[in-house]
Amino acid sequence: MGQNKIHPDQMYIEGLAANDSAIIQTIYKKYVPKVVMFIMNNSGDKEHAQEVVQEIMILLFNQAKANALQLTCPFDAYFFLLCKRKWLNELKKTSNKEVAINEDILSMNESALQLITNTEEFDENQQLFDTMFQKLGDKCQELLRLNFTTKKTEEVVKKASGTYDSARKKELLCVGQLTQWIHEAKKIKSLKNN
Repeated sequence: MGQNKIHPDQMYIEGLAANDSAIIQTIYKKYVPKVVMFIMNNSGDKEHAQEVVQEIMILLFNQAKANALQLTCPFDAYFFLLCKRKWLNELKKTSNKEVAINEDILSMNESALQLITNTEEFDENQQLFDTMFQKLGDKCQELLRLNFTTKKTEEVVKKASGTYDSARKKELLCVGQLTQWIHEAKKIKSLKNN
């Protein structure tokens, strides 16, 4: 994907990462009505559309904050396809029927489809991380949250009320457990898919 040029619409991704209200309002004005119409024309209502849009906006914000999204196609096509796929997958879950997600391949280039795949993988990994994080004990969760949000080690040690060595050891144990659970879950999923 390195040979693909960054699309000028990357400004939307950067705006989301910066939580720029003007960019977010522009997205809601320009791109959300198309999603709402699609969902309302496909067994949904405005409330369903709002939920899908909200989930995709949060996903894009998280991916943008992680610097894991470089737009190589128009934002409109990318955003709409993400929302469309999310909605069709929701229909599939609730109806227990197979739902075909037919993309208009002629209108989507290879890099756009790769972006969609990358974003869906990012979402899947984020959900897996969140699920496994919730399995950790309260102390581990608190310590890791402190490490995620606090940059100064002294502050983490102070808040964890211990010594640097004990806080560091506990952090390593917590991260080790979390990593082990994530790898095990991925291994199980891989076995189920094969």
